[in-house]
Amino acid sequence: MGVFSPHTITALAEAVTGGSGGSSDPPIGIYRSGTKLERFFGGLNLDLRIGGTSRVPAVHTLLSEVNRQPDGHETIARVIEAVVDARDFLKEPNKLTAVVDYMNARLDFDKFQLRKIGQQYQLVSVATNARITESLRQKVEDLSLDSVQRDFERAVEQAESDPEGAITSACSTVESVCKCLLDHMKQPYPRKQDISHLAAEVQRHLNLSPDRPDADQDVKQILGGLLNVSAGIGALRTHAGDAHGRGKKVSRVDSRIARLAIHSVSTVALFLIETWQEKKQS
Repeated sequence: MGVFSPHTITALAEAVTGGSGGSSDPPIGIYRSGTKLERFFGGLNLDLRIGGTSRVPAVHTLLSEVNRQPDGHETIARVIEAVVDARDFLKEPNKLTAVVDYMNARLDFDKFQLRKIGQQYQLVSVATNARITESLRQKVEDLSLDSVQRDFERAVEQAESDPEGAITSACSTVESVCKCLLDHMKQPYPRKQDISHLAAEVQRHLNLSPDRPDADQDVKQILGGLLNVSAGIGALRTHAGDAHGRGKKVSRVDSRIARLAIHSVSTVALFLIETWQEKKQS
């Protein structure tokens, strides 16, 4: 079974072809002739042979076959992004918006979404956006923590397509949160500005140190865990992220590990921000 549902594959076939030439419905996206379709898929290293069949069924068959392949997700994702390439809609930007809306309405059921990043649309997984990540996103938006928002959005967007980059951005999210909170508290940064030292410094100013004498043992364990999580994410970025050069024997990480880093980061960052807000109000 493929990653994308049959409904999404059918919608993609409509968007790529522009629909049937004899259909009374307005075409979705750009109407492509058989020759242009073969050229379109050739640019994606996919071999489309229409021959004596009709355009739409031929494209649908190809996409369905690709979707069932082991690497089908990556290939279908490239087709989806190609069909909303902004350069093909320079004269008709409204038509691009219609294609994006059309595809997102179907992709939503597969837990994917087309999002505009820069001048182009990219396919991102919304399965990463659990409640805690949504809470963090809303919190940093409300507080106008722009640097945090950029790092976190980049981590979520890269979780499926670039796990190493997502891990690096997740680590940067915590570092940005810590620096923003230290700025708000008018406290200097620590001498070593890595994630472990930044997190420890913020916890100290927020009275979240695990060795505080008035805390219950269970709370101390959790507070110590926050430091361990921060240190773990920093180590993961060093060994598996894309922030540093890597040797020949480094193993690639998958999106599962990237999502773990993102959810861990969300927990730490949200707790630090909420603690600072409570301390500020009191």
